[in-house]
Amino acid sequence: MKLAVVGGGSTYTPELIDGFARLRDTLPIEELVLVDPAADRLELVGGLARRIFAKQGHPGRIVTTSDLDAGVADADAVLLQLRVGGQAARNQDETWPLECGCVGQETTGAGGLAKALRTVPVVLDIAERVRRTNPDAWIIDFTNPVGIVTRALLQAGHKAVGLCNVAIGFQRKFARLLDVTPAEVHLDHVGLNHLTWELGVRLGGPDGENVLPRLLAEHGDAIADDLRMPRAITDRLGVVPSYYLRYFYAHDEVVRELGTKPSRAAEVAAMEKELLAMYGDPTLDEKPALLAKRGGAFYSEAAVDLASSLLGSGGSAVQVVNTYNKGTLPFLPDDAVIEVQARVDGTGATPLAVPALDPLYAGLISNVTAYEDLALEAALRGGRDRVFRALLAHPLIGQFEYAEALTDKLIAHNREHLAWA
Repeated sequence: MKLAVVGGGSTYTPELIDGFARLRDTLPIEELVLVDPAADRLELVGGLARRIFAKQGHPGRIVTTSDLDAGVADADAVLLQLRVGGQAARNQDETWPLECGCVGQETTGAGGLAKALRTVPVVLDIAERVRRTNPDAWIIDFTNPVGIVTRALLQAGHKAVGLCNVAIGFQRKFARLLDVTPAEVHLDHVGLNHLTWELGVRLGGPDGENVLPRLLAEHGDAIADDLRMPRAITDRLGVVPSYYLRYFYAHDEVVRELGTKPSRAAEVAAMEKELLAMYGDPTLDEKPALLAKRGGAFYSEAAVDLASSLLGSGGSAVQVVNTYNKGTLPFLPDDAVIEVQARVDGTGATPLAVPALDPLYAGLISNVTAYEDLALEAALRGGRDRVFRALLAHPLIGQFEYAEALTDKLIAHNREHLAWA
Protein backbone atom coordinates (compact mmCIF):
# COMPACT_ATOMS: atom_id res chain seq x y z
CA MET A 1 0.00 0.00 0.00
CA LYS A 2 1.31 3.42 -0.97
CA LEU A 3 0.11 6.68 0.55
CA ALA A 4 1.13 10.22 -0.39
CA VAL A 5 0.80 13.27 1.85
CA VAL A 6 0.65 16.56 -0.07
CA GLY A 7 1.83 19.20 2.36
CA GLY A 8 4.13 16.64 3.94
CA GLY A 9 6.49 19.37 5.13
CA SER A 10 3.88 20.61 7.58
CA THR A 11 4.77 20.64 11.27
CA TYR A 12 1.55 18.59 11.67
CA THR A 13 3.11 15.65 9.84
CA PRO A 14 4.87 13.95 12.80
CA GLU A 15 1.44 13.58 14.44
CA LEU A 16 0.32 11.71 11.33
CA ILE A 17 3.52 9.65 11.21
CA ASP A 18 3.13 8.65 14.85
CA GLY A 19 -0.38 7.36 14.14
CA PHE A 20 0.77 5.45 11.06
CA ALA A 21 3.51 3.82 13.12
CA ARG A 22 1.30 2.89 16.09
CA LEU A 23 -1.60 1.66 13.96
CA ARG A 24 0.38 -0.17 11.29
CA ASP A 25 -1.71 -3.33 11.67
CA THR A 26 -4.85 -1.34 10.79
CA LEU A 27 -3.21 0.47 7.86
CA PRO A 28 -0.24 -1.55 6.54
CA ILE A 29 1.72 1.08 4.61
CA GLU A 30 4.61 -0.13 2.50
CA GLU A 31 5.56 3.27 1.10
CA LEU A 32 4.75 6.74 2.41
CA VAL A 33 5.63 9.74 0.25
CA LEU A 34 5.80 13.22 1.77
CA VAL A 35 5.32 15.84 -0.95
CA ASP A 36 6.07 19.51 -0.36
CA PRO A 37 7.63 22.35 -2.39
CA ALA A 38 9.46 23.64 0.73
CA ALA A 39 12.53 21.41 0.48
CA ASP A 40 14.15 22.71 3.67
CA ARG A 41 11.11 21.92 5.84
CA LEU A 42 10.56 18.63 4.04
CA GLU A 43 14.08 17.44 4.88
CA LEU A 44 13.59 18.15 8.60
CA VAL A 45 10.14 16.56 8.77
CA GLY A 46 11.18 13.60 6.64
CA GLY A 47 14.18 12.87 8.85
CA LEU A 48 12.06 12.82 12.00
CA ALA A 49 9.41 10.72 10.23
CA ARG A 50 11.98 8.04 9.38
CA ARG A 51 13.28 8.00 12.95
CA ILE A 52 9.74 7.61 14.33
CA PHE A 53 9.10 4.67 12.01
CA ALA A 54 12.44 3.11 12.95
CA LYS A 55 11.89 3.49 16.69
CA GLN A 56 8.45 1.90 16.52
CA GLY A 57 9.60 -0.88 14.22
CA HIS A 58 7.51 0.10 11.20
CA PRO A 59 8.89 -1.63 8.09
CA GLY A 60 7.52 0.93 5.65
CA ARG A 61 9.68 3.18 3.50
CA ILE A 62 9.36 6.99 3.76
CA VAL A 63 10.22 9.02 0.67
CA THR A 64 10.36 12.82 0.40
CA THR A 65 9.99 14.77 -2.82
CA SER A 66 9.06 18.18 -4.20
CA ASP A 67 7.85 16.54 -7.42
CA LEU A 68 4.07 16.26 -7.05
CA ASP A 69 3.51 14.02 -10.07
CA ALA A 70 6.19 11.56 -9.00
CA GLY A 71 5.00 11.63 -5.40
CA VAL A 72 1.38 10.75 -6.11
CA ALA A 73 2.05 8.26 -8.91
CA ASP A 74 0.55 4.84 -8.08
CA ALA A 75 -0.62 6.02 -4.66
CA ASP A 76 -3.65 4.22 -3.26
CA ALA A 77 -4.66 7.34 -1.32
CA VAL A 78 -3.52 10.95 -1.28
CA LEU A 79 -3.92 13.05 1.87
CA LEU A 80 -4.16 16.81 1.37
CA GLN A 81 -2.98 19.03 4.22
CA LEU A 82 -1.71 22.15 2.49
CA ARG A 83 -1.88 25.83 3.40
CA VAL A 84 -1.68 28.13 0.39
CA GLY A 85 0.21 31.25 1.41
CA GLY A 86 1.44 29.73 4.66
CA GLN A 87 1.09 31.31 8.08
CA ALA A 88 1.64 34.77 6.56
CA ALA A 89 -1.63 34.50 4.62
CA ARG A 90 -3.35 33.05 7.67
CA ASN A 91 -2.19 36.02 9.73
CA GLN A 92 -3.86 38.33 7.24
CA ASP A 93 -7.07 36.29 7.32
CA GLU A 94 -7.15 36.72 11.08
CA THR A 95 -6.48 40.47 11.15
CA TRP A 96 -8.00 42.53 8.32
CA PRO A 97 -11.62 41.44 9.00
CA LEU A 98 -11.24 42.93 12.49
CA GLU A 99 -10.83 46.35 10.87
CA CYS A 100 -14.52 46.11 9.92
CA GLY A 101 -15.63 44.79 13.29
CA CYS A 102 -15.98 41.23 11.97
CA VAL A 103 -14.36 38.11 13.34
CA GLY A 104 -10.95 37.27 11.93
CA GLN A 105 -10.59 33.49 11.62
CA GLU A 106 -9.01 31.20 9.07
CA THR A 107 -12.00 28.96 8.32
CA THR A 108 -15.12 31.08 8.79
CA GLY A 109 -16.26 34.58 7.95
CA ALA A 110 -14.24 36.76 5.60
CA GLY A 111 -10.94 35.07 6.46
CA GLY A 112 -12.42 31.68 5.72
CA LEU A 113 -13.60 32.90 2.33
CA ALA A 114 -10.13 34.23 1.55
CA LYS A 115 -8.65 30.84 2.37
CA ALA A 116 -11.21 29.10 0.16
CA LEU A 117 -10.43 31.39 -2.77
CA ARG A 118 -6.71 30.69 -2.45
CA THR A 119 -7.10 26.98 -1.85
CA VAL A 120 -9.78 25.55 -4.13
CA PRO A 121 -7.97 26.15 -7.46
CA VAL A 122 -4.73 24.67 -6.09
CA VAL A 123 -6.47 21.59 -4.67
CA LEU A 124 -8.36 20.98 -7.92
CA ASP A 125 -5.11 21.17 -9.88
CA ILE A 126 -3.51 18.64 -7.53
CA ALA A 127 -6.53 16.35 -7.82
CA GLU A 128 -6.44 16.45 -11.61
CA ARG A 129 -2.79 15.46 -11.55
CA VAL A 130 -3.59 12.61 -9.18
CA ARG A 131 -6.37 11.45 -11.50
CA ARG A 132 -3.99 11.46 -14.48
CA THR A 133 -1.49 9.21 -12.71
CA ASN A 134 -3.97 7.02 -10.83
CA PRO A 135 -7.70 7.54 -11.35
CA ASP A 136 -8.52 4.95 -8.68
CA ALA A 137 -6.75 6.79 -5.86
CA TRP A 138 -8.82 8.14 -2.96
CA ILE A 139 -8.30 11.75 -1.96
CA ILE A 140 -8.64 12.48 1.77
CA ASP A 141 -8.98 16.19 2.36
CA PHE A 142 -7.84 17.67 5.65
CA THR A 143 -7.29 21.10 4.06
CA ASN A 144 -9.51 23.89 5.37
CA PRO A 145 -12.15 25.00 4.75
CA VAL A 146 -12.83 21.27 4.51
CA GLY A 147 -16.51 21.48 3.55
CA ILE A 148 -15.96 23.84 0.61
CA VAL A 149 -12.80 22.09 -0.58
CA THR A 150 -14.42 18.64 -0.40
CA ARG A 151 -17.45 19.88 -2.32
CA ALA A 152 -15.17 21.27 -5.03
CA LEU A 153 -13.44 17.89 -5.31
CA LEU A 154 -16.68 15.91 -5.43
CA GLN A 155 -18.30 18.21 -7.98
CA ALA A 156 -15.25 17.74 -10.20
CA GLY A 157 -15.80 13.97 -10.06
CA HIS A 158 -12.95 13.01 -7.76
CA LYS A 159 -13.04 10.12 -5.29
CA ALA A 160 -12.84 12.32 -2.22
CA VAL A 161 -13.85 12.38 1.44
CA GLY A 162 -13.29 15.30 3.81
CA LEU A 163 -11.92 14.83 7.31
CA CYS A 164 -11.83 17.01 10.43
CA ASN A 165 -10.57 16.23 13.93
CA VAL A 166 -13.37 17.99 15.86
CA ALA A 167 -15.56 14.90 16.19
CA ILE A 168 -12.78 12.53 17.21
CA GLY A 169 -11.63 15.11 19.74
CA PHE A 170 -15.10 15.16 21.32
CA GLN A 171 -15.23 11.37 21.24
CA ARG A 172 -11.93 11.07 23.11
CA LYS A 173 -12.92 13.78 25.60
CA PHE A 174 -16.29 12.21 26.37
CA ALA A 175 -14.71 8.76 26.69
CA ARG A 176 -12.35 10.09 29.37
CA LEU A 177 -15.18 11.75 31.26
CA LEU A 178 -17.27 8.57 31.11
CA ASP A 179 -14.31 6.29 31.86
CA VAL A 180 -14.94 4.11 28.81
CA THR A 181 -12.96 3.33 25.68
CA PRO A 182 -13.37 5.68 22.68
CA ALA A 183 -14.76 2.79 20.63
CA GLU A 184 -17.75 2.66 22.98
CA VAL A 185 -18.70 6.30 22.30
CA HIS A 186 -20.92 7.11 19.32
CA LEU A 187 -21.70 10.75 18.57
CA ASP A 188 -24.90 12.16 17.09
CA HIS A 189 -22.69 14.67 15.29
CA VAL A 190 -24.61 16.86 12.82
CA GLY A 191 -23.94 19.94 10.72
CA LEU A 192 -21.36 21.36 8.36
CA ASN A 193 -17.61 21.41 8.78
CA HIS A 194 -16.81 23.72 11.72
CA LEU A 195 -20.54 24.25 12.27
CA THR A 196 -21.65 21.15 14.19
CA TRP A 197 -23.49 20.09 17.29
CA GLU A 198 -23.27 16.91 19.36
CA LEU A 199 -26.98 16.16 19.72
CA GLY A 200 -26.37 12.91 21.56
CA VAL A 201 -23.58 10.81 23.04
CA ARG A 202 -24.43 7.11 22.84
CA LEU A 203 -22.71 4.17 24.46
CA GLY A 204 -22.18 1.05 22.38
CA GLY A 205 -23.30 2.32 18.97
CA PRO A 206 -25.83 4.42 17.06
CA ASP A 207 -28.76 2.88 18.96
CA GLY A 208 -27.12 2.89 22.39
CA GLU A 209 -28.13 4.80 25.49
CA ASN A 210 -27.88 8.58 25.13
CA VAL A 211 -25.75 9.73 28.06
CA LEU A 212 -25.39 13.36 26.95
CA PRO A 213 -27.79 14.63 29.66
CA ARG A 214 -25.65 12.90 32.29
CA LEU A 215 -22.46 14.30 30.78
CA LEU A 216 -23.83 17.84 30.86
CA ALA A 217 -25.13 17.47 34.41
CA GLU A 218 -21.95 15.95 35.84
CA HIS A 219 -19.27 17.60 33.69
CA GLY A 220 -20.95 20.72 32.35
CA ASP A 221 -18.35 23.11 33.73
CA ALA A 222 -15.43 21.24 32.18
CA ILE A 223 -17.18 20.94 28.81
CA ALA A 224 -18.09 24.63 28.77
CA ASP A 225 -14.54 25.63 29.72
CA ASP A 226 -13.14 23.64 26.79
CA LEU A 227 -15.60 25.37 24.47
CA ARG A 228 -14.76 28.76 26.00
CA MET A 229 -18.49 29.40 26.32
CA PRO A 230 -20.68 29.95 29.40
CA ARG A 231 -22.15 26.77 30.82
CA ALA A 232 -25.57 28.42 30.42
CA ILE A 233 -25.31 27.84 26.66
CA THR A 234 -24.92 24.07 26.89
CA ASP A 235 -27.47 23.84 29.70
CA ARG A 236 -30.00 25.88 27.73
CA LEU A 237 -29.46 24.04 24.46
CA GLY A 238 -29.00 20.58 25.95
CA VAL A 239 -26.37 19.83 23.29
CA VAL A 240 -22.63 20.42 22.86
CA PRO A 241 -21.81 22.87 20.06
CA SER A 242 -18.47 22.78 18.32
CA TYR A 243 -16.10 25.40 19.71
CA TYR A 244 -16.33 27.09 16.29
CA LEU A 245 -19.91 28.03 17.20
CA ARG A 246 -18.38 30.54 19.61
CA TYR A 247 -17.80 32.78 16.59
CA PHE A 248 -21.57 32.81 16.06
CA TYR A 249 -22.89 32.68 19.62
CA ALA A 250 -20.42 35.25 21.01
CA HIS A 251 -19.29 37.12 17.90
CA ASP A 252 -18.86 40.60 19.35
CA GLU A 253 -17.09 39.28 22.44
CA VAL A 254 -14.68 37.33 20.24
CA VAL A 255 -13.96 40.37 18.06
CA ARG A 256 -13.10 42.43 21.14
CA GLU A 257 -10.90 39.64 22.45
CA LEU A 258 -9.06 39.15 19.14
CA GLY A 259 -8.29 42.86 18.99
CA THR A 260 -6.31 42.71 22.23
CA LYS A 261 -3.79 39.95 21.50
CA PRO A 262 -1.53 38.56 18.76
CA SER A 263 -3.22 36.47 16.09
CA ARG A 264 -3.31 32.71 16.37
CA ALA A 265 -1.22 32.64 13.17
CA ALA A 266 1.55 34.60 14.93
CA GLU A 267 1.48 32.15 17.82
CA VAL A 268 1.61 29.18 15.46
CA ALA A 269 4.44 30.69 13.40
CA ALA A 270 6.57 31.02 16.55
CA MET A 271 5.65 27.48 17.55
CA GLU A 272 6.52 26.14 14.11
CA LYS A 273 9.96 27.74 14.27
CA GLU A 274 10.60 25.97 17.57
CA LEU A 275 9.20 22.68 16.28
CA LEU A 276 11.34 22.71 13.14
CA ALA A 277 14.42 23.28 15.29
CA MET A 278 13.42 20.22 17.32
CA TYR A 279 12.82 18.17 14.18
CA GLY A 280 16.39 18.89 13.10
CA ASP A 281 17.78 17.15 16.20
CA PRO A 282 19.04 13.76 14.95
CA THR A 283 18.39 12.19 18.38
CA LEU A 284 14.66 13.05 18.37
CA ASP A 285 12.67 9.96 17.42
CA GLU A 286 9.15 10.76 18.66
CA LYS A 287 6.67 13.58 18.24
CA PRO A 288 7.52 16.33 20.76
CA ALA A 289 5.02 17.36 23.44
CA LEU A 290 4.94 20.88 21.99
CA LEU A 291 3.18 19.51 18.90
CA ALA A 292 0.00 18.99 20.96
CA LYS A 293 -0.30 22.80 21.25
CA ARG A 294 -0.06 23.17 17.45
CA GLY A 295 -3.54 21.70 16.96
CA GLY A 296 -4.78 18.70 15.03
CA ALA A 297 -5.10 16.38 18.02
CA PHE A 298 -6.12 12.82 17.06
CA TYR A 299 -5.82 13.70 13.37
CA SER A 300 -3.67 10.62 12.84
CA GLU A 301 -6.19 8.21 14.34
CA ALA A 302 -9.00 9.72 12.26
CA ALA A 303 -6.89 9.54 9.10
CA VAL A 304 -5.90 5.91 9.72
CA ASP A 305 -9.52 4.91 10.38
CA LEU A 306 -10.72 6.60 7.19
CA ALA A 307 -7.94 5.39 4.92
CA SER A 308 -8.18 1.81 6.18
CA SER A 309 -11.93 1.70 5.47
CA LEU A 310 -11.62 3.29 2.03
CA LEU A 311 -8.76 0.99 1.05
CA GLY A 312 -10.29 -2.17 2.47
CA SER A 313 -7.70 -3.00 5.12
CA GLY A 314 -10.02 -2.05 7.99
CA GLY A 315 -13.35 -3.15 6.57
CA SER A 316 -16.54 -1.11 6.77
CA ALA A 317 -16.71 1.35 9.67
CA VAL A 318 -18.78 4.25 10.98
CA GLN A 319 -16.91 7.56 11.15
CA VAL A 320 -17.65 11.28 11.07
CA VAL A 321 -16.68 12.60 7.64
CA ASN A 322 -17.53 15.31 5.16
CA THR A 323 -19.45 13.98 2.17
CA TYR A 324 -22.47 14.63 -0.04
CA ASN A 325 -25.76 15.16 1.80
CA LYS A 326 -27.71 12.71 -0.39
CA GLY A 327 -31.01 13.58 1.31
CA THR A 328 -29.69 13.14 4.86
CA LEU A 329 -30.67 16.68 5.80
CA PRO A 330 -33.87 17.14 3.74
CA PHE A 331 -33.71 20.93 3.86
CA LEU A 332 -30.38 20.94 1.97
CA PRO A 333 -29.59 20.03 -1.66
CA ASP A 334 -28.33 16.50 -2.22
CA ASP A 335 -24.96 17.86 -3.37
CA ALA A 336 -24.36 19.97 -0.28
CA VAL A 337 -21.42 18.64 1.77
CA ILE A 338 -22.33 17.88 5.37
CA GLU A 339 -20.38 16.57 8.35
CA VAL A 340 -22.12 13.59 9.96
CA GLN A 341 -21.60 9.97 10.92
CA ALA A 342 -21.30 7.83 7.80
CA ARG A 343 -20.72 4.22 6.86
CA VAL A 344 -17.34 4.15 5.11
CA ASP A 345 -16.07 1.33 2.90
CA GLY A 346 -14.32 0.83 -0.42
CA THR A 347 -17.15 2.56 -2.28
CA GLY A 348 -16.95 5.75 -0.22
CA ALA A 349 -19.04 7.33 2.54
CA THR A 350 -22.79 6.89 3.03
CA PRO A 351 -24.31 9.18 5.69
CA LEU A 352 -26.34 7.57 8.45
CA ALA A 353 -29.90 8.76 9.05
CA VAL A 354 -30.26 11.91 11.16
CA PRO A 355 -33.37 12.81 13.20
CA ALA A 356 -35.31 15.92 12.23
CA LEU A 357 -33.32 18.95 13.37
CA ASP A 358 -34.51 21.77 15.58
CA PRO A 359 -34.94 24.93 13.45
CA LEU A 360 -32.36 26.57 15.71
CA TYR A 361 -29.71 24.39 14.06
CA ALA A 362 -31.32 23.76 10.68
CA GLY A 363 -31.68 27.50 10.04
CA LEU A 364 -28.01 28.27 10.60
CA ILE A 365 -26.94 25.21 8.61
CA SER A 366 -29.10 26.39 5.69
CA ASN A 367 -27.70 29.90 5.88
CA VAL A 368 -24.07 28.79 5.92
CA THR A 369 -24.70 26.26 3.15
CA ALA A 370 -26.01 29.12 0.97
CA TYR A 371 -22.82 31.05 1.76
CA GLU A 372 -20.72 27.99 0.85
CA ASP A 373 -22.53 27.73 -2.50
CA LEU A 374 -21.57 31.33 -3.27
CA ALA A 375 -18.05 30.90 -1.87
CA LEU A 376 -17.38 27.93 -4.14
CA GLU A 377 -18.74 29.85 -7.12
CA ALA A 378 -16.34 32.69 -6.31
CA ALA A 379 -13.44 30.28 -5.91
CA LEU A 380 -14.14 28.58 -9.24
CA ARG A 381 -15.05 31.60 -11.36
CA GLY A 382 -13.58 34.61 -9.58
CA GLY A 383 -14.80 38.18 -9.82
CA ARG A 384 -15.39 40.95 -7.31
CA ASP A 385 -19.17 40.64 -7.41
CA ARG A 386 -19.06 36.92 -6.57
CA VAL A 387 -16.80 37.63 -3.61
CA PHE A 388 -19.17 40.38 -2.45
CA ARG A 389 -22.23 38.13 -2.74
CA ALA A 390 -20.57 35.39 -0.67
CA LEU A 391 -19.60 37.88 2.05
CA LEU A 392 -23.05 39.44 2.13
CA ALA A 393 -24.60 35.97 2.52
CA HIS A 394 -22.41 34.98 5.46
CA PRO A 395 -24.30 35.28 8.77
CA LEU A 396 -21.21 36.72 10.48
CA ILE A 397 -21.19 39.63 8.01
CA GLY A 398 -24.56 40.15 6.35
CA GLN A 399 -24.44 43.97 6.05
CA PHE A 400 -23.92 45.76 2.75
CA GLU A 401 -21.36 48.24 4.09
CA TYR A 402 -19.27 45.51 5.72
CA ALA A 403 -19.43 43.26 2.67
CA GLU A 404 -18.28 46.09 0.39
CA ALA A 405 -15.32 46.99 2.57
CA LEU A 406 -14.33 43.36 3.22
CA THR A 407 -14.45 42.56 -0.49
CA ASP A 408 -11.86 45.24 -1.22
CA LYS A 409 -9.67 44.17 1.69
CA LEU A 410 -9.86 40.48 0.74
CA ILE A 411 -8.81 41.15 -2.84
CA ALA A 412 -6.05 43.56 -1.82
CA HIS A 413 -4.52 41.08 0.64
CA ASN A 414 -4.81 38.05 -1.67
CA ARG A 415 -4.14 39.45 -5.12
CA GLU A 416 -1.02 37.34 -5.65
CA HIS A 417 -3.08 34.16 -5.11
CA LEU A 418 -6.08 35.14 -7.26
CA ALA A 419 -5.54 34.57 -10.96
CA TRP A 420 -8.49 36.79 -11.87
CA ALA A 421 -7.62 39.76 -9.65
